[in-house]
Amino acid sequence: MSKTDRDERGELQDALPRVGGPAVPLDPSGELHEIETDHIELYMGPQHPSTHGVLQLKVRLDGEWVVDVQPHIGFLHRGVEKIAENRTYVQVLPLTDRLDYVAAIACNTAYCVAVEKLLGITIPPRAELCRVIVQELERIASHLISVGTFGLDLGATTPFIYAFRDREYVLDLLEMICGARLTYSYVRVGGVAQDLPEGEWRERFRWFLDYFPPMVDEQDTLLSENEIFLLRTRGIGVLPPDVAINWGSSGPMARGSGVAYDLRRSKPYGLYPQLDFNVVTRETGDALARYQVRIDEMRESIKILRQCDRLLDEIPPGEIMAKGARAVRPPAGEAYAAVESPRGEMGAYIISDGSNTAYRMKWRSPSFANLSVLPVISRGWKIADLVMILGSIDPIFGDVDR
Repeated sequence: MSKTDRDERGELQDALPRVGGPAVPLDPSGELHEIETDHIELYMGPQHPSTHGVLQLKVRLDGEWVVDVQPHIGFLHRGVEKIAENRTYVQVLPLTDRLDYVAAIACNTAYCVAVEKLLGITIPPRAELCRVIVQELERIASHLISVGTFGLDLGATTPFIYAFRDREYVLDLLEMICGARLTYSYVRVGGVAQDLPEGEWRERFRWFLDYFPPMVDEQDTLLSENEIFLLRTRGIGVLPPDVAINWGSSGPMARGSGVAYDLRRSKPYGLYPQLDFNVVTRETGDALARYQVRIDEMRESIKILRQCDRLLDEIPPGEIMAKGARAVRPPAGEAYAAVESPRGEMGAYIISDGSNTAYRMKWRSPSFANLSVLPVISRGWKIADLVMILGSIDPIFGDVDR
């Protein structure tokens, strides 16, 4: 693509409506015009590489321009919320792993914190430290999937391979802690399943903290200095901050639009108030900004994990479970707890009737809220841009469909 072509594309992008407007057709000269043409409907998914999961997009097109898009969900629906009403509180925990299945520990934690609020128990500091470490490790693993597959949407295979290579090191650490690599059930009501191992695990953990920062820089260089990547993401799918707030967007989706909402700071929980880290934001609100937020958040996670490494020497091992957490039968009441998952606010709302089974459970899924805004930020862009916009949202469909 020549510089003239790039300039024309930029001018056309500026002319097209960014939020909520209809697609505007072009004539061969590149001028905007108002000729009416027949619209066609195209279905993408639910088994389509660029839909990032079992999502069907009903796309209404004017030529290549997106007039409207409707996400059709529900293909992965498991009925977790209703199943929870027929399982004990302890039996529900493994079900939470299957929601956001690349950030299962965040789901575990949100659920356990809600039950702990009902029980009125306090978690030991060592257990809180273990929770922070595994959550930040998993944040890195999740963002690596997002960044790698986002590049793959453009045909960039090398960043994808590098991302999954580095993710394996994270999964090795998590496997040494609890024996699993995807669905962990590590966080338990009242604490964690077991303490962090010493010896080889600690050595590997410290090695990863030194190894990973240069790898993030390399990964970022491969994409953010690639002219094609920048042309395909800069200025695409702009989400204004007021629209992000009104639609309930959270996580990198909102922070990429300048909304500095991060539950680790906005509504602190666990040991996060004691830790030094920055809430990463960007102001442009486009697909590129959402990618940049995830890259910088991995760097911030390393900063958090270095502090946790020091705290492992200060907080003595052993006490990882609160008293009174073995028989889970909370008194009648209700509680809501939320944590900052890699995709945003992951919340669990539970109503207790005093039995060992929840009367009602409701999940606040960040992927569901973030995906909801897709039609708003996709109108007026080309269908090729729709692929990048969807990839920048980073939805996980166990979390969308519940």
